[in-house]
Amino acid sequence: MTERRIAPEHTTFEHSIPWFWPLSAAMEFAEEGLEFYRRNVAYLDRAAELTVPPPPRWATRNRVTLDLDTMRLRDFSPTPERTAVPVLVDAPYAGHRATIADFAKGQSLVETLLAAGLPRVLVTDWKSATEQMKYFDIDKYLAEINAVVDDLGGRVHLVGLCQGGWMSAMFAARFPGKVRSLVLAGAPIDTHAGKGPLKEIARKLPLSFFEELVAAGNGRMLGTLMVAGWKNLHPEEHYFERYVDLYRHLEDRDFIRRTERFERWYENPVDLPGTFYLQAIDELFKKNRLARGRFVALGRRITLRDIRVPLFLLAGAADEITPKEQVFRAAELVGTPAERIERRLVPGGHIGLFMGRRTLREAWPEVGRWIATIGDG
Repeated sequence: MTERRIAPEHTTFEHSIPWFWPLSAAMEFAEEGLEFYRRNVAYLDRAAELTVPPPPRWATRNRVTLDLDTMRLRDFSPTPERTAVPVLVDAPYAGHRATIADFAKGQSLVETLLAAGLPRVLVTDWKSATEQMKYFDIDKYLAEINAVVDDLGGRVHLVGLCQGGWMSAMFAARFPGKVRSLVLAGAPIDTHAGKGPLKEIARKLPLSFFEELVAAGNGRMLGTLMVAGWKNLHPEEHYFERYVDLYRHLEDRDFIRRTERFERWYENPVDLPGTFYLQAIDELFKKNRLARGRFVALGRRITLRDIRVPLFLLAGAADEITPKEQVFRAAELVGTPAERIERRLVPGGHIGLFMGRRTLREAWPEVGRWIATIGDG
């Protein structure tokens, strides 16, 4: 039997295996290497938590008062006040969870509106689409908002955030007598106005592209695909810079806490019904039917001219998801007199409109006081 010899280059195999490198560094550089190893292990643990974090939590105590096919209605009112017209926050339903409206203590729109003197604040907590929900369309969501409003007494101050804004505008146009005032924040009302990547994507890509995405989700638009799309608008930020920042701030507990809280929200997306999603892409973003008065809601063609209630428009100066022109164009489309329309342009981007500390400190209290002055009417 001949002797089997091991090639010299194989005798140091451990140094060529990436996962073993931190430990080998610790062995070779003693205490300094051991500390380096510990830091890398801590980093890997944190990075894993950012990639697959637990679900987000509501920051403010609340109770579920209705459990419908599309949503859970959450009531944040400290007391069961039934006399005042309630404020209904129509949260975004565009891939992320409704907790954006109540992100954290000190970063909560709900908390801000309550502090402004509004006694009753509720939020639409949209459900992630299941297989049974894949054929739900926009009418289904409008019908359930209508059920919510009826359950709340038949009239609400409606606050629409992002996608919740165009749905709120639809509802106010379809049921004008049920809305006391309307707030549209970062809401794409005229989707062909201004400049932005989403406008270009909707214009350039054929509908068949979006249909293929829905087919990949077996009839649903998967939230993971939507989040990947958002990330690809700024890939360097999401795939590289956030991990560099994490490594630099491993000892900063406040930074870690803030980062983990954000990732709980950002990395736990919701799925959308394919029918709903494709209808929004085709009729709203491609054909702009809401702004043009050609959208049919619950069997009736609606026009934004039927909205005559006080209107507050809030837009971000650096918002590339919903450029300010898409929000402010609503002032020219509704039937509300100009003197009853408020417009505010605030610093920052899209997400900051709803959870940014500065906007919550400087802009939203004004919105809350504005709603309070309108009152029950």
